[in-house]
Amino acid sequence: MKTGFLIDMDGVIYRENNLIPGAEDFVRALMATGTPFLFLTNNSAPTPEDLAVRMKHLGIPGLAAKHFYTSALNTADFLVETDPECTVFVIGEGGLHTALHEKRIASDSIQPRYVIVGEGAATMERLAKAHECIERGARLLATNPDNWCPVSSERTRPGAGATAAFLEASTGRRAYYLGKPNGFMFHRARRKLVEVALQEPEHVVMIGDTMETDIRGAIEVGLQSYLVLSGSTQIEGVSDYVYQPTRILNSVADLVEEVKTGIPCDRLSSPAFGCRANPGRAGNRHQTDVFALHKPRPRPAMTK
Repeated sequence: MKTGFLIDMDGVIYRENNLIPGAEDFVRALMATGTPFLFLTNNSAPTPEDLAVRMKHLGIPGLAAKHFYTSALNTADFLVETDPECTVFVIGEGGLHTALHEKRIASDSIQPRYVIVGEGAATMERLAKAHECIERGARLLATNPDNWCPVSSERTRPGAGATAAFLEASTGRRAYYLGKPNGFMFHRARRKLVEVALQEPEHVVMIGDTMETDIRGAIEVGLQSYLVLSGSTQIEGVSDYVYQPTRILNSVADLVEEVKTGIPCDRLSSPAFGCRANPGRAGNRHQTDVFALHKPRPRPAMTK
């Protein structure tokens, strides 16, 4: 059985509204050879159908909703498995609302069991309502830990992690973060990959552009990981991490011939890099649940 691929999207397949060179050839090679693949994204705003249409407009037709797994779908799967009778108050876009609706998870603005935070415009009115729900006992759950995400070489956008951090600060309650690098995202994505392929791949590889989410998550669940340098990670920064990718690629274009022939390319080594990283954009990109074992932090005083 061929290797199966879990593939990040932003920074791996496209950046903003432009395909990364070689991405089209890579996806076409996957489809032509019957290689199992699944696109995996932390963005909770779009539905899988939305993503298939976007890929078509970018120049990659022939994809279906089954080829995409988002953090919104992962959040709905998590709630169905852990608390199927729950109700939720949602701050997020259509993809998150649709995923929850399809799993018959009811919306509740009076006494919800969870406040769910995803991507999208968070008005002060909805933030205040979420704050009130959490004070009444609702648990805070974020679809992913991204504080911000790159849109282009010059712009970023706020992520779900930033909104969750706002509510953490106002309520003194810690959020639980799903999406990459949470192992639940990778385990469910691998299960879906098997469903799409109709058989178990011999190996599963995660392809991503971010060390903190794509590579870390893959390593923690025992998957191989390929880092591409077409997105947010620069090669100078790889050596800063204790965990290392299985391979480092310029882009997914380096994998086209390997997918077609089944012969590994000798360019895809993962050397040990000794140089230090450029600090780049200020501020942590991702929220994490590293404080989960600590007691909830006290709410800051209203005044100093």
